[in-house]
Amino acid sequence: MQFTENITGIKINVEAVDITIGDDVKETIRKCITRLSRFYDKIEWADVYLVDKKEKKTEQKQVSIRLGIPGNDPFASEYGDNFHALLTSVEDKLRKQLEKR
Repeated sequence: MQFTENITGIKINVEAVDITIGDDVKETIRKCITRLSRFYDKIEWADVYLVDKKEKKTEQKQVSIRLGIPGNDPFASEYGDNFHALLTSVEDKLRKQLEKR
């Protein structure tokens, strides 16, 4: 599943590999990117990559986000069992990277 949308001038590209994500996960992604834009106002795009590896018993889900900003692009990834918790964790990692700029 793939979808793209624009929120407050930021192009969000979401790729969910072999899974369909619900509206609640999409809303969590929107809120995450909106909160990050408060820390750094020059975000042009965000690539969000979601994977659910059903063959693994634990930590089967993965969330990765790369932000398009001038200079080096911040990137964070996390493994776990809940997309909402993973998005929050990745958001925190990206926020720390943006605060350093």
